[in-house]
Amino acid sequence: MKDLIKKRLPNNTLLHIVCLVVLILTIYVNTLSAPFQWDEDEYIVNNPIIKDLHYFVSPQDAQGFKYYNFLILRYIGYLTFALNYKIHGLSVTGYHMINIAIHMTNAILVYFLVLLTFRTPFLKTSVLKRHARSVAFFSALLFASHPLQTEAVTYVFQRFASLVALFYLVSLTAYIKSRLTKDRQGRLFFYCIAFFSAVLAMKTKENAFTLPLVITMYEFFFFSDTLKRRVIHLVPMLLTLSIIPLTLMSLTGTAGGRQPLPGSYGAGMFSRGEYLFTQFRVIVTYLRLLFFPVNQNLNYNYPVSHSFFDPQVVLSFLVLAALFGLGVYLVVRSQSNPHLRLMGFGILWFFITLSVESSIVPLDRLIDEYRVYLPSVGVSIAVVTGVFLIKEKMRSSKTGRSILVMLVLVTGVLSVATHLRNAMWEDGIKLWEDTVKKSPVTAKAHYNLAIAYQDRNIPDKAIEQYLIVIKLNPNNVKAHYNLAVAYRNLNMPDKAIEQYLTAVRLQPYNEKTHYNLGLIYCEQGRDIECTYEINTAYAINHYSRGVAYTEHGSFEKAVEEFQTAIKLKPDLAEAHSNLGFIYENLNMPDKAIEQYLIAIKLKPDFAEAHFNLGTIYYKMGQIEKAQRELAVGLKIKPDDQKAQQLLKVVSR
Repeated sequence: MKDLIKKRLPNNTLLHIVCLVVLILTIYVNTLSAPFQWDEDEYIVNNPIIKDLHYFVSPQDAQGFKYYNFLILRYIGYLTFALNYKIHGLSVTGYHMINIAIHMTNAILVYFLVLLTFRTPFLKTSVLKRHARSVAFFSALLFASHPLQTEAVTYVFQRFASLVALFYLVSLTAYIKSRLTKDRQGRLFFYCIAFFSAVLAMKTKENAFTLPLVITMYEFFFFSDTLKRRVIHLVPMLLTLSIIPLTLMSLTGTAGGRQPLPGSYGAGMFSRGEYLFTQFRVIVTYLRLLFFPVNQNLNYNYPVSHSFFDPQVVLSFLVLAALFGLGVYLVVRSQSNPHLRLMGFGILWFFITLSVESSIVPLDRLIDEYRVYLPSVGVSIAVVTGVFLIKEKMRSSKTGRSILVMLVLVTGVLSVATHLRNAMWEDGIKLWEDTVKKSPVTAKAHYNLAIAYQDRNIPDKAIEQYLIVIKLNPNNVKAHYNLAVAYRNLNMPDKAIEQYLTAVRLQPYNEKTHYNLGLIYCEQGRDIECTYEINTAYAINHYSRGVAYTEHGSFEKAVEEFQTAIKLKPDLAEAHSNLGFIYENLNMPDKAIEQYLIAIKLKPDFAEAHFNLGTIYYKMGQIEKAQRELAVGLKIKPDDQKAQQLLKVVSR
């Protein structure tokens, strides 16, 4: 009986799954009370979209909200946050429980992905087939326990990374199961799951775009069939490639989202070339973190590479080319050694799944640890397959036991590192002090540390950090505003006024800044300044509501709001310009021209007002006036392509 237990337990699937669940619970249990961090106040706590399920029934009603575009692009991910809010409100434990459950599911899916792969026709003669459960178990263990996963699991908002991985893995494993199932109904059932999961992945995060390509690669690597039958299996999956581009096209030019689309919000910071050259180094950093996970950082201060011929870029490119070449070589050599193909597949998986975020599409952050969550699946599979291949080649029971002990020890070390990393997330001050220590010249890190001090009611340290932020980035409006709040709370009104005025100069139309500045003036008995600032705050409030009504097409309500804003603040040029835009859409050109002219008189460098006025003159046949206004606007804003094209048309 004892011999039977010893023989059976190591290859018991249920036991393996239980071990994975217990391990993940153990290393992530200390995150359940970790508060919302960083930008989660903006994306979750204060995001109106996730607080009303109505927006998921009628997404068009969310037009005008800041994150409308992301709701449309990442509908499924935002839906999970909305359901979290419906059930748990803002109790953070519920959000963490869902993230941990997703990570558990992903680890189990990695396990079954490897198991199913060993059942494919190509690997039926592999010498590692008898170790299939062990390879699957340790691949899942490494993936589950690695500290690099903490950002995708513990950082609540980055659920997108782990959730897209879940649908990605479900789709691939269901596709494999469909291809391995003999009865027709079973094949159709699993294929429908694969297809539906692919659609869900596409509506969760943009890196799902690579899923049909990975499924195609898997089909040709591990199955044998006629080209016609392969096409039948693959075409529906490949059709899902259109989902993300079509969604992006539907959002281009809409008035609904004030948030830039992915691929555009980094374009103003880096050129495509700079981003690509830097990513060669970034990917090498990811690999280093996967094999040697020390000095993890929530906010890297990563230098930009401006040329491919930078020695670090060239060296990184050569390393990556060699690794990619190794993956291709292993696939080619696998005809006589089938297990090599699984290693090659794992390496190529890493590059393909990372390609969306580490290629030529500039994102606003050069490096983020959560981006390696899905690619790490391939690395785990490749490494563990290689280790067991070495074990098989040694043919020594002692060496084999040593290798297994080594894998267990590595898993243990990674688990401890993950648990310790998670401990940082329990305390915002610890997390951001660690980040500032590693990225001392990064303004965002100092800003978030200041927020943590401010939330903990440590104003002196908060002020110290805000001053560092302003030194690093003098145009940081939020830092000036929060510094003013801190000074006011310490009864230092003159310093608070100074910071509020700086914030107003940098961002003239911020309602809260004007209102709080007005309150200080009121407290000091400065009635004229008090009235002006309070009226300005109310005017901005009405102006913002007018913009929202305009975006919803409620022109009558928008007119009322803009007119109220103008009564409170007659010199609010933007309100006049927007009022002109509405009159133009209501086919009242004379009133529109009147408002545009007032806006330009108040603000001569108002390019959009010149462009809109030029457009109306063109429609009315007043060509010279149209040319003049468009030319003036282009002097102010020379890169406006629509105005350039219209001026060419007008000048013919």
